[in-house]
Amino acid sequence: MTQVYTEVNIDTRGVATLTLNRPAVHNAFDDAMIAELINVINELANNDAVRIMVLAANGKNFSAGADLNWMRAMAQKDYDENLGDAAELATLMHLLDKFPKPTIALVNGAAFGGAVGLVACCDIAIASDSATFCLSEVRIGLMPAVISPYVMRALGERASRRYFITAERFNAATALQLGLLHVVVSSDDMQACCEGFITQLLQNSPAAMRAAKTLLQNIYNRKISNNVIAHTQQAIADIRVSAEGQEGLSAFLDKRTPAWQNAVTTDDKAGK
Repeated sequence: MTQVYTEVNIDTRGVATLTLNRPAVHNAFDDAMIAELINVINELANNDAVRIMVLAANGKNFSAGADLNWMRAMAQKDYDENLGDAAELATLMHLLDKFPKPTIALVNGAAFGGAVGLVACCDIAIASDSATFCLSEVRIGLMPAVISPYVMRALGERASRRYFITAERFNAATALQLGLLHVVVSSDDMQACCEGFITQLLQNSPAAMRAAKTLLQNIYNRKISNNVIAHTQQAIADIRVSAEGQEGLSAFLDKRTPAWQNAVTTDDKAGK
């Protein structure tokens, strides 16, 4: 597809970097950008060559959230049109949250409104120490509705109560303390930090990481019941008899490198 609002680069290791590319408007998103992101994320999810996705942004800010002209246009539309528009944003958040491979968010500058949802949907979130965050919707008479399940999961219900209704800015240190972020570093160290996570992730079985993400999605916040216990039993049995489960166990017992690590090493050498 033709990309207007994003850039995608896939390196020889299978690391796909999806970059928001509307720096002139601080990477604010509208319906066209949301549609493009949905298409790109679907393509990357179904690309067997992709092992990791990094979500980054060009310019000074990660994203200002919703584009003002888009919001102005939506204010003139009726309920059904607004419902359909919200469904597109909900699809984007759902696809990013359920992305079958590890995802890493690199947050520079400001992440406002829906952009906080994008960060919350990624598995690992790294930010510069100068990054700022804001759930600003109530300031203009709206609310952070579509992103709320993902943001509340990251921040917790108590902190969400505060930031959903105050629309106050909070810095990277606070975002780290609340659980939205995993690491805060200087702007100069962000890429090195990201590479550290990538190196770690590439050592792991792609199928096992996919299964681990699915497991988390299936059991998070559920009461430990007989059904949950049975599900975990089935999950470990399934992965043990899978091709990568067998390969991983054999490699461990034989004290050799598993095939998925050899594939990365070979690809790196081919690309040099």
